[in-house]
Amino acid sequence: MTYRKSIEIEGVAHGNTPIPLGSKLGNMVFSSAIAGNNPATGLIPEDPAEQVKYVFQNVRSFMEVAGGSPEHIGKVTVLVQDESIRDKVNEEWIKMFPDPESRPARHSKVTQLRQGAVVQLEIIAVLPE
Repeated sequence: MTYRKSIEIEGVAHGNTPIPLGSKLGNMVFSSAIAGNNPATGLIPEDPAEQVKYVFQNVRSFMEVAGGSPEHIGKVTVLVQDESIRDKVNEEWIKMFPDPESRPARHSKVTQLRQGAVVQLEIIAVLPE
């Protein structure tokens, strides 16, 4: 049996195959950059608010495929195309993590993103044993 398992979700594949969307190693979960693709079409919407909504939806789906939930996320790296996206990210952040006493660590970085993306998330999670 393989100790490490690749994680993929329908409609949100990593653009550079053979790189998986993420990897599960024991009870640890690591993602590659998860974008705001519409999982029904596989496309990144032009509207930044839609991208942000989808990126959080995709993180939730990613965690379900990994065998967990957003509750198991310990760290999130938020990559944004520019600072104007931060408020939209914060809105969805509070929806996903409503309890201020139980939120993952977070680091945000403004960086150049590809393929029309304005936001991407990378996560590290620990699943219950």
